[in-house]
Amino acid sequence: MATATATRMDYCKLLAFNSTIASFEEDCYFSLKLAVSMDDRHVSSRTLSMASFRFPLALFLSSLFLHAALAEIVCEELPNDLCAFTVSSSGKRCLLETYANQNGAVEYQCRTSEVFVDKMADYIETDACVKACGVDRNSVGISSDSLLEPQFTAKLCSPACYQNCPNIVDLYFNLAAGEGAFLPDLCEAARYNPHRSMIQLMSSGAAPGPAAPETASLIAAPAPAPM
Repeated sequence: MATATATRMDYCKLLAFNSTIASFEEDCYFSLKLAVSMDDRHVSSRTLSMASFRFPLALFLSSLFLHAALAEIVCEELPNDLCAFTVSSSGKRCLLETYANQNGAVEYQCRTSEVFVDKMADYIETDACVKACGVDRNSVGISSDSLLEPQFTAKLCSPACYQNCPNIVDLYFNLAAGEGAFLPDLCEAARYNPHRSMIQLMSSGAAPGPAAPETASLIAAPAPAPM
């Protein structure tokens, strides 16, 4: 009986290792000790009821936390306000799209794009980077149009964004490359003449237009941070 009890308690430790519930191991031990003493007629009905409730509840909650920790990011399962700038488990970018429902009203949905991100997966952009880079989580599609806005380019090229938010920088580096421009050059020009950097991008072929889901098909190496 002692050996069996020790084995069960090792099992409790194993379960507790994967649990975020502080009292999980204690509850497990409590239930096992009670099970060992079931032949003892001194166990009260109240104690038995408490054990039958505490351990299954702890086990159930632990399984939920473990499932969440191992869950993959699937674009189609994300809420709309977490869609843009997220990289799925497959390494593809998520994008927010619009569609007309049966009543003709415009609704949003998160979808998996064909834009692959090198060496990055299972990533949801932080609020700090969204703010530092001046991007909008509600932006629809993937487009280089924002690079035509001097205020946006200034934020994107700022040290707070460029040196700390590789996911967003990688996206716009490749969007600029798709238009024949080099993001570090745009950032350098933006430091001295924001309008010139915008003209440089426009002369390379970019022009304002509707958001294009598959604009950034070219994947390039991360650019060096601007000086």
